[in-house]
Amino acid sequence: MSRFVALATRSRSALPNLFDLIAFALIFGALVAIVHGSHGMTLPLQAPQATAISLDYSNLPYYALRTTLRMFAAMFASLVFTFTYATWAAKSRRAERFLVPLLDVLQSVPILGFLSFTVTFFLGLFPGSMLGAECAAIFAIFTSQAWNMAFSFYQSLRTVPKELNEVADSFRLSPWQKFWQLETPYAMPGLIWNTMVSMSGGWFFVVASEAISVGNTTVNLPGVGSYLARAISEKRIDAVVAAIITMLAVIIAYDQLLFRPLVTFGSRFRFELSASQEEERSWVVLLFRRTKWLRALTRLPAHAFGAMALWRLDLPIRGKLSPAGAAWKERILDLVSIVIGLAAGIYTLWLFSHFIMTSLKLADIEQALWLTFLTMLRVLALILLASLVWVPVGILVGLNTRLAERVQPLTQFLAAFPANVLFPIVVVVIVRYSLNPDIWLSFLIIFGTQWYILFNVVGGASTFPNDLREAAATFHVRGWDWWTKVMLPAVFPYYVTGALTASGGSWNAAIVAEYVKWGNVTVSAHGIGAYIAKATEAGDYPRIVLGVATMSIFVIVLNRFFWRPLSRFAERRLQLS
Repeated sequence: MSRFVALATRSRSALPNLFDLIAFALIFGALVAIVHGSHGMTLPLQAPQATAISLDYSNLPYYALRTTLRMFAAMFASLVFTFTYATWAAKSRRAERFLVPLLDVLQSVPILGFLSFTVTFFLGLFPGSMLGAECAAIFAIFTSQAWNMAFSFYQSLRTVPKELNEVADSFRLSPWQKFWQLETPYAMPGLIWNTMVSMSGGWFFVVASEAISVGNTTVNLPGVGSYLARAISEKRIDAVVAAIITMLAVIIAYDQLLFRPLVTFGSRFRFELSASQEEERSWVVLLFRRTKWLRALTRLPAHAFGAMALWRLDLPIRGKLSPAGAAWKERILDLVSIVIGLAAGIYTLWLFSHFIMTSLKLADIEQALWLTFLTMLRVLALILLASLVWVPVGILVGLNTRLAERVQPLTQFLAAFPANVLFPIVVVVIVRYSLNPDIWLSFLIIFGTQWYILFNVVGGASTFPNDLREAAATFHVRGWDWWTKVMLPAVFPYYVTGALTASGGSWNAAIVAEYVKWGNVTVSAHGIGAYIAKATEAGDYPRIVLGVATMSIFVIVLNRFFWRPLSRFAERRLQLS
């Protein structure tokens, strides 16, 4: 009898528990949704249901699924880009000279600029299939997500505290081991917060990426963005509201199922010596911890990843050269890289001048320069305004775990709120009261950019060591001194990263915000964003290239002479160590 009871007890313990069943239901539900949504991505381009957009509310769940799949595909590509590009830029002084300015250029190129040239390429890559248009849309969303994440990861790798580096050196960790055992965990909290804001940034541009219209090429992909674009075109306020509610539901879903568990996971890597007073919480994490089968199934891949992170992977040629030989090798490689860079720059400049001067005149260049200057004034003024508001708010949220849990979905939704939704209100108010579009359209830019500052500051404040907070409290550092001598210097490196990416996002948002349409009514401000939007609508490629190039040059100059010195100052003087 006792053996029977023992056997029955062992059998019951081997069975999956209730939490396993719930977790497996969530996982299989996600897999079914992926299969169902991805089926439409491979339809023939001419299939009736491939590009048909209906304003019927019942289509919104399927449109939300298609948009979410595109955004997560772009997010995966952005993570791969971040871990390769940003790491290379942070680890190689020679590569940094080219990769960081190139990143400045890439983040300044507006999404419409990418779409103008990539749509034809991807449609040709997959002729007759929706996959080409899907790849163009995913690439466009990727361009709104990747640069911010890459800058955050690059900045984190550059600001690893000195004593942690010394500990890693004392344990003789190889570069591969140091990357996975120290640098990636240190960068994880900031990267997670920037991934969240990048996801929201993708929503801001989803209308442009799903309703592709460049010259004579027009493709509407089923999704919330194209639904919203059609609702705006047909002046359907009820459909606009339905799209917003759908967006909110999707954002809450992926916040609870993905980002909240990731924030909980990232809180394990805070740089502090004492235990944090408050723990991040996630019901998904609690559910997983109580599962039996699911934990057993994930144990093997977790062990495999842990073993991979401990590989040494030393370079066999390292250390064979004498110091003098290594110095000569560095000089030669520097010279070769500079020559290659100059040659590539001169060739690009020649191509650019040859392309635009065949159909444009000097007056067009002067006009583009003046309009870019006007947009730059808007961007700087709005970044200053956003900093004054969101830096103190971000610090307070980042230091309060419970408050962060409550406001995280709200801030993600507000960050994802497309400026296009406000077009009806903006156009009606400006036309009704004869307001100046140069002033009142400017505020649309801030809707897509201020959140980079907020999320980065929240990320920086949430990783501020608890032991330093306790030390400040012990020495009675309060009030103005607490802000200026403790918290503002602590979050300044994160703020610079956020402001830098917000600046790039503002230039991009100018394309949407300076040229606003509601039905057949158009309101336009003076700026390079409106210039590019009009050229894109007309399929005027020389003016698109001129506008994008002028904008890129202004962004590079601004970054080189303003944001980069601030970033170096943060690395040199405000690094936690």
